[in-house]
Amino acid sequence: MNRSAVTDERSRGERRGAPPPFPFARMLRRRDALDRLDLRFVWGGYGIRILRCHLVAFPPGQYIAPHKHSEFEFHFIPKGRGKVTIEERSYDLREGMFYLTGPGVVHSQEVDVGDPMHELCLHCDIARAGRTQLADSEYGEDLEWSEAEECIEILRSFPAQPEWDAYNAMGSFLDAYRIWEEQPPGFGTQMKMAMTQILLRATRMFANRNRAPSIPVRDMNDHRFQLASQYIQDNESLPITLEDVAERVDISPRQLQRIFRTEGQTTFRDYMEHVRLSAVCADLISTDKPIEEIALLHGFATPNYLFPVFKNKFGMTPSAYRRTRSADSGASTANNATIREEVQP
Repeated sequence: MNRSAVTDERSRGERRGAPPPFPFARMLRRRDALDRLDLRFVWGGYGIRILRCHLVAFPPGQYIAPHKHSEFEFHFIPKGRGKVTIEERSYDLREGMFYLTGPGVVHSQEVDVGDPMHELCLHCDIARAGRTQLADSEYGEDLEWSEAEECIEILRSFPAQPEWDAYNAMGSFLDAYRIWEEQPPGFGTQMKMAMTQILLRATRMFANRNRAPSIPVRDMNDHRFQLASQYIQDNESLPITLEDVAERVDISPRQLQRIFRTEGQTTFRDYMEHVRLSAVCADLISTDKPIEEIALLHGFATPNYLFPVFKNKFGMTPSAYRRTRSADSGASTANNATIREEVQP
């Protein structure tokens, strides 16, 4: 049967009142697929261990006796209906709802006698974790810590009653199952993302709407100065101009000049000269290349142009600088040798 025929058949089925396809049916092929994975990860200041993650199908009328867990348990209802009793209070369950039972919360569940029910379950153990060596605000770790802290705080005060899955946390169960099926590169990282999405989407409706989100915002002038500086350092040997760098940073040359004055306390020309002379000095000390070659290697159009610029900066010619540094290096080496001899037993 070709694709158009399949589409026509599906359309006729829908017109006849046939139920739409169940999007989570694929998870029934291997119900224990995600349960078999040893999923553990650190999120902000917490260590999270996934104990169970699966789709279960309950027949009509099934009753799950009162029980409790020492971990958090998420219950999502993608299909069917029933009732749940949480701490002796009963609530109706409908497709699209979910509820959370935290550690030590007694609950029981009953499936409608005329309607089977499917449930997506996530059991996770959440414990405090210490900071790692990479926990540095420079790399955004502080932001993750604050977001994880807010999410777990909401989980601990979550209302003991069913809520609507308004932000489609259920979809992340299917994402996790597809990751297991495909086993792509970065499997662990993608699984962590799917699991944290379940937590974040489930708690989103109770987030503090009066608190501005801690979205990281750049100081654009400083950021553009850093981009321009790095581009100059990477390309100092080439004949780059103010216009070239401004185009790379996506601003006007005049604006870039202003940024160098305010952020770098210098001018574009002086900064360019500083970078090139620093590279020249490094070559003078560490290599025996001719000065003319070094000048050309570091963006000076002619060797003759390097000499006055260099002397104006350091008060001596490149040759004198090389001799002076070589002499200093030799004296330092001799002194170190003397010291080693003196401390010999």
